[in-house]
Amino acid sequence: MISLGIESTAHTFGCSVVEVSLDNRKSGTILSDVREVYKGLAGSGIHPREASRHHCNVCSEVLKKSLQQAKMTLKEVDVIAYSAGPGLGPCLRIGAVAARAIAAYYGKPLVPVHHAIGHIELGAMLTGACDPLVLLVSGGHTMILAFSENRWRIFGETLDITIGQLLDQLGRTMGFASPCGAKIESLADQSSKKYLRLPYAVKGNDVSFSGILTSAIRLASNKNNTKEDVCYSVQETAFAMMMEALERAISFTHKKEIMIVGGVAANKRLSEMAQGVCGRHHLNFYVCPPAFAGDNGVQIAWTAILDYGSSKNRHINIEKSFLRQSWRLDSIDIIWRN
Repeated sequence: MISLGIESTAHTFGCSVVEVSLDNRKSGTILSDVREVYKGLAGSGIHPREASRHHCNVCSEVLKKSLQQAKMTLKEVDVIAYSAGPGLGPCLRIGAVAARAIAAYYGKPLVPVHHAIGHIELGAMLTGACDPLVLLVSGGHTMILAFSENRWRIFGETLDITIGQLLDQLGRTMGFASPCGAKIESLADQSSKKYLRLPYAVKGNDVSFSGILTSAIRLASNKNNTKEDVCYSVQETAFAMMMEALERAISFTHKKEIMIVGGVAANKRLSEMAQGVCGRHHLNFYVCPPAFAGDNGVQIAWTAILDYGSSKNRHINIEKSFLRQSWRLDSIDIIWRN
């Protein structure tokens, strides 16, 4: 089975082709992965309308390159998949329109995919994690999840902004263009390791980052503080909060594996702290490879294979295809996991 996945939830427009054999449905072969990322002006975030224009402009070329990289044509693809949400409406529409057009013209099944579930399933495929407690960290999500009774259950999440939003908004105040996570990590690595006091807000299994952002912006405006020390302090505080919540979730779920997925999974300091947690509790640690931590079409194509392959009734008529800017991950029945 061959799947074409189209990702367009936010700043990234990506197309990927993934193949799986009928003999082994647990692992796919990534035949192509092509992406173009919208970047705003320095100090600015993602403007949905401008990002959607970017996606529209690069759509045909990204699709063409993806098929060339996979060495196949659309006629050879079995399933067309698209990110149906959650995400920015104008951006989601570009990917959905492209997927609908291809599915209609070539008479292919159309499969809508939840973006965050795509992160989880791709991470599991690439790392070999079987039944992990998942830390999902990105611009759109900060959640601790475990699979139970056909759904991903949330054991902790952010009460306000996500970890990705914290890093991006801090970076923009420093004059960087989104996404800013890599720049924040780089500055933190260059820090003198002088810790600047920041609010630490863990409420049960949930975390709150808005207070950290306000205080960090104030600290960054003080000439006595370096950007490097501010970034270091933000990472140490925010990541420590998530580790505390993660350890509580471990005691609830008794899982034997921890897996980190999402764009912020590429942060080495976060992995280092999570490995420490796993060491204390004697758990196996997995993290999505940095090359696939951010948004990509592979996560959409692979999840569509799992979904469509488990029940061919799961695809939809083009007339009934949908987008959901707000779409709770724990509202979806997962039929391909036991």
